[in-house]
Amino acid sequence: MDSSLAQRLAVCSWSLQPSDPANLVQQLQTIGINRVQIALDPIREHPQVWNKVVELFRQSNITIVSGMFGTLGEDYTTMESIRRTGGVVPDATWDLNWRNIETNAVLARQLDLTMVTFHAGFLPHEEDALAFKKMLDRILRIADRFGDKGIHLGFETGQETAEDLRAFLIRLNRPSVGVNFDPANMVLYDKGNPIEALRTLGPWLKQCHLKDAIRTRKPGNWGQEVVLGTGEVDWRKFFSTLTEMKFSGDLCIEREAGTRRAADIRAAKQFIASLS
Repeated sequence: MDSSLAQRLAVCSWSLQPSDPANLVQQLQTIGINRVQIALDPIREHPQVWNKVVELFRQSNITIVSGMFGTLGEDYTTMESIRRTGGVVPDATWDLNWRNIETNAVLARQLDLTMVTFHAGFLPHEEDALAFKKMLDRILRIADRFGDKGIHLGFETGQETAEDLRAFLIRLNRPSVGVNFDPANMVLYDKGNPIEALRTLGPWLKQCHLKDAIRTRKPGNWGQEVVLGTGEVDWRKFFSTLTEMKFSGDLCIEREAGTRRAADIRAAKQFIASLS
């Protein structure tokens, strides 16, 4: 196992649901990880609360490894509802989402970020479909807006098969755009084997989210997110595959369920350490 794993770990800030930067720092210190992927939307929406985040992080020796932004109107109630509302797919929210994305790009540059991730939404399977062209055009606009500022983009995985995402990335043909690979999402969305998907998407790998899940027994329903190390992801094989692929990028622990998130992330850190 790669002995540098501990030095590459970070925490997704939104997992901790922080009320303000000081609360985020306190939780990171409790967990014992001083690297973070920061959610950009709270900083954009509440500058009066978050405008001192860089200064506070510097004082607390916390490093921002990347950023993340979300999109308006997403409904995760069912698989079908998120298919309709996820990412930049819906026309009804596109104009406002684009304005927010433009502001987030400026903000990411101000934070000296070189990497930002997001959920694009479900990518159409058929490349000749109008929906495919619409998504391609929108993603190109987003990629070029961030790319002009020297910032790479990472697609979250899971909402489509690895093969469909690979085909989309080939068509997109932007070296600055790649994959933020989340093995648990492949399980939650029931979109294939995480290790096989990792190998398929390896050439585009830019960052990983570390999260765990149990696959649904009823096709069309959600799987269940669980504490890392207690689900169906084969973590030993996952990390060994990253080593084989010579991937040395950031590994951000994410927890989006449960009421003991700091404790769950600390448990994830300890589990990962046990594999090293």
